[in-house]
Amino acid sequence: MEHLQTGFLLMAVGMTTVFLILLLVIQLGKGLAALVNRYAPEEGGGAKKQAPGSGQAAIPVPKEEESSNRATVVAILSAVGLATGGRGKVIKIEKQP
Repeated sequence: MEHLQTGFLLMAVGMTTVFLILLLVIQLGKGLAALVNRYAPEEGGGAKKQAPGSGQAAIPVPKEEESSNRATVVAILSAVGLATGGRGKVIKIEKQP
């Protein structure tokens, strides 16, 4: 019976130690992320994040080609949105000669 009590005590001490160390790792990770975001932000940090599907207005279409290119631009933006799960961003569309 004494061995069983010792075993449970060691198990409780070990599990508590692992739990506390994991909490420490989580808090240190959050602190590191906040520190990095504060002193080394992403390049182009002035750009606003857009919701998925709202990027369709991001690329202006010239007036003279608006009717023929509008469907193409919408198709490209939709394809990029579907392929990237809404996280992709189309920056520039060029027509190849």
